[in-house]
Amino acid sequence: MHIKIGTRGSKLALTQANLVADSLKRTDPGITVEICVIKTSGDIMQDVALTKIGGKGVFVKEIEDALLCGTVDLAVHSMKDVPTEIPAGLTFAAILRREDARDILVSKDNRKMEFMPRGARIGTGSMRRSAQLLAVLPDLAIIPLRGNLETRLKKIETENLQGIILAAAGMKRLGLAGKISQYLPIETMLPAVGQGALGLEVRDGNNDLVEVLAKLNHATTAAEITAERSFLRHLGGGCLLPIAAFGKLEGEKLTLEGLVASPNGDSVIRDKVRGAIAEAEELGKMLAEIIMEKGGEKLLDLGC
Repeated sequence: MHIKIGTRGSKLALTQANLVADSLKRTDPGITVEICVIKTSGDIMQDVALTKIGGKGVFVKEIEDALLCGTVDLAVHSMKDVPTEIPAGLTFAAILRREDARDILVSKDNRKMEFMPRGARIGTGSMRRSAQLLAVLPDLAIIPLRGNLETRLKKIETENLQGIILAAAGMKRLGLAGKISQYLPIETMLPAVGQGALGLEVRDGNNDLVEVLAKLNHATTAAEITAERSFLRHLGGGCLLPIAAFGKLEGEKLTLEGLVASPNGDSVIRDKVRGAIAEAEELGKMLAEIIMEKGGEKLLDLGC
């Protein structure tokens, strides 16, 4: 079997695609793999805020188009970039074991967030991150940031920033954990839906490939991601308000925590639910309804 893997061209995306390629070869030494780099709208328009060019879907659309027309056989996505609704004709055949889902701080002088001076310039392109930061440290100056991971790291110096917020998963996959100044606790910074997990997307009906990829699926991670994506979908997946969720299997129970916030962090509505792993989809719906009833509906009406 020869498998063409579609991926973005950043160092992180290529690293992730090669992780999948190596896993496939270990599963069956007879498999050969070809990495196909596809430029997405999000990669091309790096000087424009994501909210102005269509949100998270801008990192996957062109790759999914290539998948649908048969240019590639398999797409490797960071699940935090995947919209809640995927195109007809495509399906996720596997979700890999999740890397660290937390956000991290890289800062000058290794300073922790709680010791930042008033008015500290913190870089992030994420409304979710900025809203949660401002909720606890309202005197921070949030500086919009785009670009791949390496570009953002350089901007600490070029943009005179005290620090930047990134995903722990990307730093670890690129071997850059030594640069991390602080892991931000889930209690302070709830992750993006799907953060830290990789999804393998294929065309419907490609049964031989689906059978191979099923061996790479991590059932625990898949359930956690299912709950998170259900929460986002039932809130209204296209909304550009700060929304976060994190599912965690603890023993036999799946805990799902989620929030909706105003962009400036003045209002943060957060709650959690617990249930059986088989109820992952229903837990997302249940939590969305709770958040809506606690004031999330009003926020969503104002922000969507």
